[in-house]
Amino acid sequence: MRSRRKLRFRLVVSFALFGFGLSALFAFAALNIRDRVEDQLVTAALQQDVDQAVEQVHVDPSKPQSSSLIEAWMRSERTLYNMPLAWQNLDSGVHDIYEQAPDGKAHHYKLAVRRKYGLIGFIRYDVTREELGKQQLLFSVIGAVFLFGLLSLVIGLWLSRKVLKPVSELARRLRDFRKNGKAEPLAPLFADDEVGELALALDEYSQRLTAMVERDREFNSDVSHELRTPLAVIASTTELLQGSPDLTDKLRERLKRIERASRQATELIEALLLLSRAERRGPTRGETTEVAKVASDVIESQRPQMRDKPLSIEMVVKQPLSVNAPASVLSVALTNLIGNAIKYTLEGSVKVEVTGDRIEVIDTGPGIKPEDAERLFQRGVRGEGAGGSGAGLGLAIVRRLCDLYGWEVSMRPRNDTNGAIASIVFS
Repeated sequence: MRSRRKLRFRLVVSFALFGFGLSALFAFAALNIRDRVEDQLVTAALQQDVDQAVEQVHVDPSKPQSSSLIEAWMRSERTLYNMPLAWQNLDSGVHDIYEQAPDGKAHHYKLAVRRKYGLIGFIRYDVTREELGKQQLLFSVIGAVFLFGLLSLVIGLWLSRKVLKPVSELARRLRDFRKNGKAEPLAPLFADDEVGELALALDEYSQRLTAMVERDREFNSDVSHELRTPLAVIASTTELLQGSPDLTDKLRERLKRIERASRQATELIEALLLLSRAERRGPTRGETTEVAKVASDVIESQRPQMRDKPLSIEMVVKQPLSVNAPASVLSVALTNLIGNAIKYTLEGSVKVEVTGDRIEVIDTGPGIKPEDAERLFQRGVRGEGAGGSGAGLGLAIVRRLCDLYGWEVSMRPRNDTNGAIASIVFS
């Protein structure tokens, strides 16, 4: 899972790391150059001093002076044995000598050697104190690096607030739009820069989207209005025909089926019109619907789908249940759930059970896989073994209607035997 970090946080961290890395690199380069230059200067000075000392002794054999840091010796080939053994075979040049001091500490000094005129000159320069100075300088530089790193962090915080202010303002206004659902033009509030171009693009996209949604709403309203008229004609004509005294029982049953189909089509149109309005909460208009009554009507309307299948359907009302919603919405949802149970169950039974807070449709069909339970509510997805025609939209419509009214719809396999359980929990 990718972690979410704000743009300002990433900018501050990047700026701080850049400042710290640049300071550390500069400090390392400065220390390295200082060591190289100092070593070259000390080596050149020692070489020059030992050369001058040999020339001076050759001209005037007087003993060179020595100080606490620079000590000089002049020996001939015959008196070379008086010098330390490690020095006796050294060639002309400057050498780094490391010795163990009496106190157990390592002792480092530079030794300049010059062999000329039968003389051997030695000049020793103690660099131990210089190394202590280098350590102190190193600690100071490390402290400076951390100080500059902290300064980079502070500057990064200030710059990020300054630079990202337009972006933060744009993000804030978009959050307000998501909460309030009221779109306002963004481009006039920002300068003519990259953020202004982004705000202008969002305004154009919002206008196109609003126009498209408005066209869809008008289309749905027009279609629903136009369809209601022929459905009303069918319903009134069916009602008149049912009042005819010379109808046979078979014709009367067919007219009832036409009447139920007309009523279902009207309810479906009303439900789809509610969905097209995309309201945050489904309107109730003060209607209270008895769940068991709607379920009973849906069962009777779905009986013709059973045909000659060895299938029984029953309804069990354990507790009366009423919901604040139009009967048409609940009828569309139950028609899809009960109709699917009848379609997928080839033999056995379908039971509709009403309890205190929910209604469940329990069948003995092939069942569903647990991992497919949620996927079945997606548009265009049909269950395995689905027969006949269908676009896989029924359960998607049920999910949208339940979300509109705050209900929870789900499907799960039965534990005891084959089959599935579809349930709507009314909260």
